[in-house]
Amino acid sequence: MSSGDGKPEAEAAGRLLRAAGATLAVAESCTGGLLGGAVTSVPGSSAYFAGGIVAYADAVKQRELGVPAALLERDGAVSEGAARAMACGVRERFGTTIGLSVTGIAGPGGGSREKPVGLVYIGLADGRGCRVREHRFKGTRGAIREAACRAALVRVAEYCEGRDV
Repeated sequence: MSSGDGKPEAEAAGRLLRAAGATLAVAESCTGGLLGGAVTSVPGSSAYFAGGIVAYADAVKQRELGVPAALLERDGAVSEGAARAMACGVRERFGTTIGLSVTGIAGPGGGSREKPVGLVYIGLADGRGCRVREHRFKGTRGAIREAACRAALVRVAEYCEGRDV
């Protein structure tokens, strides 16, 4: 990542995860490993970070995260349902407190009127279920990926602070 590397957000999320005694696993699509990279850029992250799956292809989302083929066929990989299934799947597979997912369209191509470039869904699963937020980021492919990474880390911090609504 560039100077907007998400390190401050990763450090804050890490402090809060450690304080809460919580663990994290990530399922990434459009961020392509940036999220896991940001989390592990923090010294001591092994205390709370179990790992992640970069599931770019739909077949990987199905096989490794348990995303139903019918859901992908009906709603697409960039959807609330896919983000929910990815977050739940990674949490279950890694046995963590929190499963975090990111799926979206980073561009520059691939967007449509219904699903424009910059559309990103971030899912957070815990023992109570999964909540998904929709985001609309602007900018270059790199800027959208970085913004998605930072937003996901902020989401973890909010969760740990009891502000996940």
